[in-house]
Amino acid sequence: MLFYTDDVSVRSGEEIRAWWSEIRNVGHGDKSSETWWYQMASREDLIKALTTLIWIASALHASVNFRQYAYAGYPLNRPTLCRRFIPEEGTLEYAEFLRDPHKCYLNKLPERDEMILGIALAEVLSQHTSEEVYLGQRPSTLWIQNEEVSDKFEKFKRKLRMLEKRIEWKNTDPRHTNRLGHTKIPYMLLYPDTPNVESRGGITGKGIPNSISI
Repeated sequence: MLFYTDDVSVRSGEEIRAWWSEIRNVGHGDKSSETWWYQMASREDLIKALTTLIWIASALHASVNFRQYAYAGYPLNRPTLCRRFIPEEGTLEYAEFLRDPHKCYLNKLPERDEMILGIALAEVLSQHTSEEVYLGQRPSTLWIQNEEVSDKFEKFKRKLRMLEKRIEWKNTDPRHTNRLGHTKIPYMLLYPDTPNVESRGGITGKGIPNSISI
């Protein structure tokens, strides 16, 4: 926190107060009176708020969004809905389930057109755009003139690279073979892939964008 060095600077910062007021009272006006809001009265409040926002808008979103096609692209693996409830024990439907579970499961699946729509939706949601800016990247080297900020950003990029090395190591370590599953697909979902600045749009299964696209 280079620009807000103590609690007083946070409390007296007009931009911070206006920004937090807009988030709380305009963006979430229906929840503005809740007691769990940070009061933005200290440097710690600011750090926690920024950490939460950055996490939600980057890694958390990436972890639940960009792997959807891998899991839901095959409807039998993860149907978007079922036409019937799971049968309760002791019912006629439950007896049919015990007699032929595969047939029972297939009868619960939606119609073909509905499944195709689910596949298409999962594919669209899992796509990275070709102009995506990922965590640890900036589209221009001239994005800021502050040398201290630039140094800290470079330090952040080095930490991301260390995380990449750790993921690569765990994917090859025989003690972590459970990460691969029967398909032997290495875990790459939260692999930052920061140094790769070339366009790599599409379903890559890796990379953490700086923002939520929808």
